Amino acid sequence: MEEDSRGTELSNVIRIDDERVRDHLGRIVRGTVEETLNAMLEAEAERLCNAGRYERTQARRDQRSGTYERKLETKAGSVTLKVPKLRRQTFEEAHSNAPRRSSSAIDGGRAQWRKH
Repeated sequence: MEEDSRGTELSNVIRIDDERVRDHLGRIVRGTVEETLNAMLEAEAERLCNAGRYERTQARRDQRSGTYERKLETKAGSVTLKVPKLRRQTFEEAHSNAPRRSSSAIDGGRAQWRKH
């Protein structure tokens, strides 16, 4: 063990609280997962509407009507999804009627959503 010039032991100078580090990393990962999934839901809503938020075009197929929240259990923990509401179709209907695509933000067959 190392000693400083006064002869005191330095072995316990730095202590790492493993539990606090794991909790902090878990919060970061959950936040990143939540942000990513919500960004994907937003992109999917734009695709379904054929227009961006507040964009007015002749090609527009639907309009937004806010969002609703759902909890999703992931390996990183519980995350809150902000699911876009559409005026002419529900977000879930659009996915259940559409052919399965790997680019869908949330696959209804695998994801377990629950109201909170």
